[in-house]
Amino acid sequence: MKFKIGFFLLAFCFVTTLFAQKQSDVYQAEKTKTHAIIHTKLKVDFNFEKKQLNGEEWITLQPYFYATDQVVLDAKAMIINQITLGSASLDYYYDGKEIRIELPRKYTRNEKFTLYIKYIARPEEVKQKGSNAIKQAKGLYFINADGLDKNKPTQIWTQGETEASSCWFPTIDSPNQKTSQEIYITVPNRFKTLSNGVLVSQTTQGDLRTDYWKFNQKHAPYLFFMGVGEYEVVQDRYKNIPVNYYVEKEFAPYAKDIFGKTPKMMAFFSKITGIDYPWSSYSQIVARDYVSGAMENTTAVIHGEQANQMPGQLIDENLQENTIAHELFHHWFGNLVTAESWSNLTVNESFANYAEYLWREHEYGLVNADAHLVEDREAYFQGDNFDKELVRYYYTDKEDLFDAVSYNKGGSILHMLRNYLGDEAFYTGLNHYLTTNAYKSAEAHQLRLSFEAVTGKDLNWFFNQWYFGSGHPRIKVSYDYNTLEKRVTVNIRQIDEVFQFPLSIDIIEDGKRKTHQVFVSKGDASFNYVYDKVPELILVNADGVLLADFIETKTLKNYINQFKYARFYGDKKEALLAISKKQEEKEAFKLVAEALKDPFYKIRVLALQNIDLINKNAKGDVIDKITSLATSDPSTLVQAAAIETLGKLTDPVYMQIFNTALKSKSFSVLGNALVSTYYLDKDRAVKISKSLPDEVRKIIATPLTRIYIEEKDDSELDFIAKNVLAGMFLNTNTRVQSLYKQAYEKIAKSNNSKAIANLVDDMVVKGKQYQSFGFDTVVINLMRQMVDFQKEGNYPNAIKNIELIRAGLGRLLQ
Repeated sequence: MKFKIGFFLLAFCFVTTLFAQKQSDVYQAEKTKTHAIIHTKLKVDFNFEKKQLNGEEWITLQPYFYATDQVVLDAKAMIINQITLGSASLDYYYDGKEIRIELPRKYTRNEKFTLYIKYIARPEEVKQKGSNAIKQAKGLYFINADGLDKNKPTQIWTQGETEASSCWFPTIDSPNQKTSQEIYITVPNRFKTLSNGVLVSQTTQGDLRTDYWKFNQKHAPYLFFMGVGEYEVVQDRYKNIPVNYYVEKEFAPYAKDIFGKTPKMMAFFSKITGIDYPWSSYSQIVARDYVSGAMENTTAVIHGEQANQMPGQLIDENLQENTIAHELFHHWFGNLVTAESWSNLTVNESFANYAEYLWREHEYGLVNADAHLVEDREAYFQGDNFDKELVRYYYTDKEDLFDAVSYNKGGSILHMLRNYLGDEAFYTGLNHYLTTNAYKSAEAHQLRLSFEAVTGKDLNWFFNQWYFGSGHPRIKVSYDYNTLEKRVTVNIRQIDEVFQFPLSIDIIEDGKRKTHQVFVSKGDASFNYVYDKVPELILVNADGVLLADFIETKTLKNYINQFKYARFYGDKKEALLAISKKQEEKEAFKLVAEALKDPFYKIRVLALQNIDLINKNAKGDVIDKITSLATSDPSTLVQAAAIETLGKLTDPVYMQIFNTALKSKSFSVLGNALVSTYYLDKDRAVKISKSLPDEVRKIIATPLTRIYIEEKDDSELDFIAKNVLAGMFLNTNTRVQSLYKQAYEKIAKSNNSKAIANLVDDMVVKGKQYQSFGFDTVVINLMRQMVDFQKEGNYPNAIKNIELIRAGLGRLLQ
């Protein structure tokens, strides 16, 4: 499962849930295995009008150890029509959540039996709540079932994690169960279907068709998947394994641009795990109104519609690539070997998170991967989750485990373990864990035992503090120089809790680097080094591996040398941001200008976003360099940032650059070129912006919003309204947040009923989507403020607008 929300919302939301979690956390044991599911066979068709599934199930079970004459199956909000064993009808009790079935006799652990269940699944009646990662939990979703929305296709898809597969078929809905499966799906002929495994046959009967999907291997019930819709299927391959991309017709020409690196990822992950891709097929499907980011259903991954990208976006960056890698790696960690309980979610999600790093390191190099690691850690640090263990046996709700600890922190912990053990030992340990536990469930202790079996090292200390403990080191760093003895002492003092960890220290002397690897085992540690010349820089955690807060006093000269010599992206970013605040000093401005030539595109973008061209130190050659970046940098994201920077100068001499950029294939370049053009030729920029296709306007909403707000163009408020909440709360750029806050107030104080309706609709959607974070409270307060603005403004449509807002409040509070 992949989820992603903005840092700002993460910070707000995790703080709001922290107190409640401490009040009622209880021990959560692995679910007792009374029976094992051997095989699940389903036949299903759909009632689109009622949003229901008509199902028949043959579920083969076997007592796990003790003889038993009763079976308990999870089945949420269903109508149970019949349960039989052979030809005999069975007595059962159903409470809307579980079916307790009385068997005709006791069955022993050596006996299998098959139950037949005829039922109706009613997902709209399901009451269980969703999570931070998965905003709903009704298992089966009908999208535009009546077809009335002409802008949205009719689709059906399922979402099983955590325990929602039992909303569409009776099962033992626990991650420590493993079953093979087969499913017959009957749909109107115009639809294509997708499920786990391979499509064995298709049978047509009039306007209907039955697709038979079979999955011979075993996996957990939450990984069952069924997708239905009018899709184009774009075919690809990895070795002899079919790889398919299910996309809407509009995006079929770009499917391989979006998903085309999948076979290469499969080869890479097969190599590092030592286990070739273990399943019979691999498909990815893009769904409308999906309740999360993506989900790793075995051989049938589902992505939200953010995966749909046009060439103008893909030329900048494939925003779905990390997610594609994440869900694929789950097919080893999560699907082949599954967490035995949600407490051990780390053995699924932390690995999938770290796979994003591993893939970026392999495909784009170490600096690129480190940049991703830094951004992941920033999300963890802003989440304020420091009192949560990675393996959590005590919690209130399993859904709360899907957070920046299980994902982001867990990925960082694996990065530290890899660094400590070495690549060969780390990957050999992964292979041992996967091989030993293949098609089974496992827990973090088994992961530890695999690494210990391979390396001969005792790793209890590592797992106790990082897996079963909470928090991370907070470290105060200081230096003592003895100039007479030409010796420097590096002091490491841990604040609060004491951790043990390896640490990399770089000492730069006369432009030459010496790297020292040390091990910190107590709260106060000191390390002595001799030098010939006073070091230009001493950098602690120079490889960026350790997840920690470092407290250190640094001068401008320190930061300049840090940027010059640092090998970890996080150190370079920290230095550049600190230096950019002191550009009134010539040395600082010169460094920011030098950063425009950095080999890594994100550093060039950061320099462009922060360089001060108005101060006294700015020179013509720097502006010439920015001009060159705007026209010829290999990264379109750098081009776009350079165009934005030139636009701030409001100098007509750059109009030709902007004119050329307006024809760019890159949407980021186009958007920034429009804003820069606006500052020189308002009428032209506005005219071009209004002539763009709707799908392009939607993608470049932020630069267009900047233009329309400055232009006071109230005719575009209904367009702006659809992006306000995302801009205010799901964006990390403070300037963008400020822009959309201004847009919110402008709409809230306007007479524009359509804009208010669009904003309220988005508030209802996002308030429900992030309700588990407490974001519904934020939205409610914003709506109430809008009502006050309308009352104070005495607008002609005030009564109508207030009714729209209050109706939205009612929908949100339902």
